Amino acid sequence: MALAHQVDSGVGQPQTIGEFSVAAPEALIQKVAAALNANNIEAVVVDTGREAASHILELVPQGAEVHSSKSKTIEEIGLYAAFESGPYDWLRGRYLKMDRRTQGREMRKLIGSPDYMLGSVQAVTEEGALVFASYSASQIGPIAGGAGRVLLVVGSQKIVPNLETAIRRIQSYVFPYEDARLREQLGLGTRLAKLLVSYAEPAPGRVTVFLVREPVGI
Repeated sequence: MALAHQVDSGVGQPQTIGEFSVAAPEALIQKVAAALNANNIEAVVVDTGREAASHILELVPQGAEVHSSKSKTIEEIGLYAAFESGPYDWLRGRYLKMDRRTQGREMRKLIGSPDYMLGSVQAVTEEGALVFASYSASQIGPIAGGAGRVLLVVGSQKIVPNLETAIRRIQSYVFPYEDARLREQLGLGTRLAKLLVSYAEPAPGRVTVFLVREPVGI
């Protein structure tokens, strides 16, 4: 995969890799929140990732079935620990103990349609399109339609002008980080295999995005 060192900001100036990690200005955050709401994706603007986590813990009832794929954002704001140790049916903890060779079907069914799905995005456009990239796509199915409720935490540094820039953000910024992380941990890299672009939701209330003013996640 070719990695770009500069990307088009959509306003006549090149957007460097460093700018993919910088918080967006307030006016742009509010513009994206309005666009998400217009697309039937509820947007809640908060100051910090911890504030987003508090809102999510208030929304999810005790005993609820909850899942999340691997997410630096969800881990960073403490939600992995909260759901793993709390009074919830934490599916990630269950399926990681299962054997893919002998329990593959059970694993697919278990994580394919959770009541609550947690996660983030790799980018969100100014027009309110959510962009997800994955190798295994284990999170894409539940987010696209399998999960009952989807709760996403998105740092404002992930806001980009358009879909083209979103893909370049993934190629030049997100993918190198994920590939290096996996090579360090497992000795194996990753690939950009699947891409989901969610322009809108048919039913209001299914997807909520907590748009965080401070940078959170990658």
